[in-house]
Amino acid sequence: MRMAATLLLYLAFVIGCGSGSGGPATTAPAPPPPPPPPTASEVLAQDLQNLALDEFYFESFKALISRSPETVVAQALTDIFPLDSVGMDDYSEEYRLETYAMYQVVLDALQTYERAALDDREKLDFDVYEWYLQDNVDQLEFFYYDFVATYMLFSAQRETERFFTDIHPLTSQQDAEDYITRLNSASTKIRQVAEHLLRQQNAGIVEPALSLNIALSQVSAIANGAVDANPFFTRFRDALDNIPNLSGSTRDDLRGRARAATLNDIMPAYQVLQSRMQQLLGSASPSIGVGQFPRGSDYYSYSLRHHSTTDLTPAEVHQLGLDELQRIHAEMRLLFDQLGYPQDETLQELYARVETDGGIIPAADVLATYESIIDGAEQKLDQAFDIFPSADVVVLPDPFGGFYIGPSFDGSRPGAFYAGTTTDQPYFQMPSLTYHESVPGHHTQIALAMELDVPEFRKLVRFTGFVEGWALYAERLAFELGWYDNDIYGDLGRLQFEALRAARLAMDTGIHSLGWSFNDAVQFNEDNVGASNAASQGAAARYSVWPGQATAYMIGMLQILDSRQRAMDELGSQFDLTAFHRALLSNGAVPLSLLDTVVDQYIADTLANP
Repeated sequence: MRMAATLLLYLAFVIGCGSGSGGPATTAPAPPPPPPPPTASEVLAQDLQNLALDEFYFESFKALISRSPETVVAQALTDIFPLDSVGMDDYSEEYRLETYAMYQVVLDALQTYERAALDDREKLDFDVYEWYLQDNVDQLEFFYYDFVATYMLFSAQRETERFFTDIHPLTSQQDAEDYITRLNSASTKIRQVAEHLLRQQNAGIVEPALSLNIALSQVSAIANGAVDANPFFTRFRDALDNIPNLSGSTRDDLRGRARAATLNDIMPAYQVLQSRMQQLLGSASPSIGVGQFPRGSDYYSYSLRHHSTTDLTPAEVHQLGLDELQRIHAEMRLLFDQLGYPQDETLQELYARVETDGGIIPAADVLATYESIIDGAEQKLDQAFDIFPSADVVVLPDPFGGFYIGPSFDGSRPGAFYAGTTTDQPYFQMPSLTYHESVPGHHTQIALAMELDVPEFRKLVRFTGFVEGWALYAERLAFELGWYDNDIYGDLGRLQFEALRAARLAMDTGIHSLGWSFNDAVQFNEDNVGASNAASQGAAARYSVWPGQATAYMIGMLQILDSRQRAMDELGSQFDLTAFHRALLSNGAVPLSLLDTVVDQYIADTLANP
């Protein structure tokens, strides 16, 4: 307003001078262009000034998480972090780079607070937030390195699909309207992903041909399939029947609009992405591993640190995997001998026996079997736990299965263990998979973290090393508590899963640091895990597109076990397993580099209160 008034006075003066002069008319110079509006990071820097630390945590995390409206919706956080509009994540380069700038602003602001003045719990909050922010800032250096459109669940297009098919609420007419609005927005996001792939190619990075072909087939199914079979539409169509108080005409209108959005927005956007991926195949390498790219070794070192939350080097991780496999194979052999299995068979042949002898669960009974295993685990939890999440966990069918999605923040959606239920399943793997994904694994840890009286970022940020390390620890804990005492086949399933996680240390580093071929990795998995060729190919493909992630499980479990042993050594008879678990779970997920802080506090508190 002040600028406009000044401009008017200036124009009046010029006009007045011109009209009172007998000289030639003059043209007023054009006013200077207005300054550009402040960027999101500049606004945030202003908004975060002079806040108490608790307010700073809330306002800064609100600004960061709101950059992903899909996350806000998925976690049912709209009451806490209201969204300005109904939309999808912005995947444009400009928007994403500005988000990184916001992380730097928050990190800089955090470091102005006096950490030394905080108590022990507050120092842990501070250190966790600082690690999280610094990790995101460090990621900017490798902006073009992640395979954003690969075939895995974490890829942009797969996450988008799952957001609509599994996550987006559809319990009211407003939910349905928002769903349709977001279908239109999703097409922009998918086109932005295609644009990112072009920029990535210009930076010298193209996803290897092996996994790119798999992703292309998935994208093509969405792009070219029948609209009435498209999951973006079918989920909406089927859910409409369960929304109360909708008239028939309203249902027809909503259904028609969603179908049109799928046909006219979603499918053409996926066709654009399909075309870009087809073009990239011409320059895609037949080799796997990020070491082949410019600065690929630096990116891999960052990825290891990001996922493991430690400073272990690729060489250290590789050797750790080999050492753990030697231990696990010896433990397997003891059980094979109890069963009278031959000494001269390969691990593949031995586990083929386990699969047959342990029994096959018919597809129709798989879901109920998983539910029964969860029920049994919950009844035995008080052997080692005295805190439990209030959120339930359910088993949901999935074509592939083997993953967990946490409960919504508002309690409207339970935790979910997604399990493969469409085919018969060998029993021997089912107990450990259940303990890992649900109780006392992911569900126990993640759902409890969301209920803690801590800053919001502590409830929602998940560090792979701790989260996956805890879930693998839960598998091991079940053995220690005697849950396999009358189930030798289930125990062999546990050991095979543990071998799988140890083999990942060697395979992940082999692929990305040592130049292993795809066939090298497949053969290693067959020989050391005893998995089938198909399963081994799936494992090698996964590690090739998600560098570092697969190492977090075993590294995390071993660090938790090491911390537990240290507490046992220092506390002696005062050590209590239930209290140890309470200390870890009541502090939420932390980077493994901060795990000693949590355990040191537990030890000190125990010694102070004998």
